[in-house]
Amino acid sequence: MLKIGIIIGSTRPGRVGKVIAEWVYDLAKHRTDAEFDIVDIADFSLPLLDEPLPAAFGTYEKPHTVAWSKKIDAYDGYIFVAAEYNHSISAALKNAIDYLYREWNNKAAGIVGYGAGNGASAAESLRMILAELQIADVRNQVKLSLHTDFIAFETFQPAPHQEKSLYGMLDQLISWSKAMRTVRS
Repeated sequence: MLKIGIIIGSTRPGRVGKVIAEWVYDLAKHRTDAEFDIVDIADFSLPLLDEPLPAAFGTYEKPHTVAWSKKIDAYDGYIFVAAEYNHSISAALKNAIDYLYREWNNKAAGIVGYGAGNGASAAESLRMILAELQIADVRNQVKLSLHTDFIAFETFQPAPHQEKSLYGMLDQLISWSKAMRTVRS
């Protein structure tokens, strides 16, 4: 069974990413072709990258890096719930990604972006980062607007078409995750 991690990409107090990740999980968990978990980067308390060697070496000294490595390595694919911060992803997500290298390689990812601009800039920034890590990101993505998918910018109430967008992204992600599993073996 494929394992997919739904990564909450913000650690900001009052963040809405957790609610979005729970929405993704609630819709995805009924699938029979994969298992899904929510992975909150805030739970790992990753300081600004503090490993003495580059991640590509795969030699970690810090307990938080070892725990993060084990968690991420266990998945066949990922769904990044990415907040848009100044036309990019959050510093917390970039930092969490940069801690590792091999653990990300030859896996697939889907993106659920959110922000004032539907998270489009965050998704595009994230795609460049994922390519460098040999993560195959799927074309279909979910674009959530703080203007139309939230009440008063804080209460999540996705428009009806967002569920269809999510299902389309999940279909591609599962297919690509299966294919990438053969690349890893």
